[in-house]
Amino acid sequence: MVFDVVVLGGGESGVGSALLAKGKGKKVFLSDGGSIPERYLAVLQEADIPYEQGQHSLNKILATSLVVKSPGIPESASIMKTIRHEGIPVFSEMEWAFSFLDKAKIVGITGTNGKTTTTLLTYHLFKASGRNVCLAGNVGISFAKAVLEGTYDEYVLEISSFQLDDVYKFHCNIALLLNITPDHLDRYNYDMREYIASKFKIFDKQQANDCFIFNAEDSNIAQNPLLCTHTASVERVGIDLRNLQSPARIENGFLVVGDLRLALDELPLKGPHNEFNMAAAILAAQKAGIPDSQIAQHIKTFVNAPHRLEQVAIKQGVKYVNDSKATNVDAVFYALQSFKEPIVWIAGGVDKGNQYALIEPLVRKHVKALVCLGKDNKKLLAYFKDLIPLTADTDSLAEAIQKATSFAQDGDVVLLSPACASFDLFKNYEDRGNQFRAFCQNNL
Repeated sequence: MVFDVVVLGGGESGVGSALLAKGKGKKVFLSDGGSIPERYLAVLQEADIPYEQGQHSLNKILATSLVVKSPGIPESASIMKTIRHEGIPVFSEMEWAFSFLDKAKIVGITGTNGKTTTTLLTYHLFKASGRNVCLAGNVGISFAKAVLEGTYDEYVLEISSFQLDDVYKFHCNIALLLNITPDHLDRYNYDMREYIASKFKIFDKQQANDCFIFNAEDSNIAQNPLLCTHTASVERVGIDLRNLQSPARIENGFLVVGDLRLALDELPLKGPHNEFNMAAAILAAQKAGIPDSQIAQHIKTFVNAPHRLEQVAIKQGVKYVNDSKATNVDAVFYALQSFKEPIVWIAGGVDKGNQYALIEPLVRKHVKALVCLGKDNKKLLAYFKDLIPLTADTDSLAEAIQKATSFAQDGDVVLLSPACASFDLFKNYEDRGNQFRAFCQNNL
């Protein structure tokens, strides 16, 4: 059998894409070179979608007229090299789902850091205001599954750079580009320009009357020639919170967005980076026509996703904060900015080529002790041993928390903000954060 569509990857994105193909009457085959999780196998079997795992059958894949690629599959994979050599069109899930979209509008959010927080807040403002809206993409369900299952007026999408690769007509009515800092460069030939170009794909297919909200303080965005190459009359809205002429700014303890003034101490998210994230989400809601009165009401009821500066316990006057999602140095930079109290910093894991000079001034200013958590902490210790008065080397979470507690005093913050991936000791950053939360709540 020759299949109309072959989907590569058996996770949320791939299975959603396969379901959409089946629902639209396409003959579809799903192929995963690894193992497909049990929950997705059950979905494929129930939908009667043919699949394989542990291999890629070239006779089936190369006979198709379209491949839909899951974002986790790199171009360096041998199957992708073969597909490219054969000239078979490749869509990302974003492009595939968009091709079946009718009149619904898209709010798309990307950036190296802060995507999930900003996406969840944007969705919350839309949903609480009574909009017929769906949360999807890199958070929530896959965009493809959302397009198949629901009739929505609006989609709020978190979109990674991987999901923006292989898009051609996909565009957002309102696009947010939060920041661009080095990350995932192994997927982009260690060329920052390629990574930046991937992020800018959220902008370059926008059309007249669309809106592009971006970080005007980020030189990789505001000073990039890509910002000026668009020919359509897209509304460009740059945010510089420290500039009193900016459409969103900080004034005397208030976040001011247009005519809306919100006291910072009454808002749900803390830290300079979250001030920007809230401003971007509010601007998106305003551009979508949500009244300021509803935004002001609903923003105060927002609860962020876990593992993002999540306070999990207060013990003997010490705050314990789970920032396990901070898997790169830039994210730690934001975390260290968010506290005035002395910090006992728990960091470490699988280093991704970290350059710690970015956070050195903040470490000198805020960090009183460093507890390294990982199988190999030599790089962290070598860099910071002369900058931080107290350091410790641990290879278990329990030992790390106990050591951090011994360093902490009333009024301090114990901050898990690792700057590293988690795979040396944990399944993922969620597992690391969940274990941290449970230990702090039950064992201190």
